[in-house]
Amino acid sequence: MNSADLGFSFKQSKNGDVSITHNGKRAATLRKEKAEWFLEDMSNLNFEGQQQEMARLTGNYRRGNERTAKQHPRNR
Repeated sequence: MNSADLGFSFKQSKNGDVSITHNGKRAATLRKEKAEWFLEDMSNLNFEGQQQEMARLTGNYRRGNERTAKQHPRNR
């Protein structure tokens, strides 16, 4: 497995909708303008960029502050 592989993939259906999956489970479905924008964006990105963009779109994106937030007094 590639270190840049976050487990996302996408598939365009016949009606133009785009289904994004994460580790084989459906994470999001994009329709109409969002699907068109997404496909255009994917064509301009490398694999790592595609993985990052799909993570952002599905809300499954780590921001890097999880460990720091765990130590905050409010979260203890």
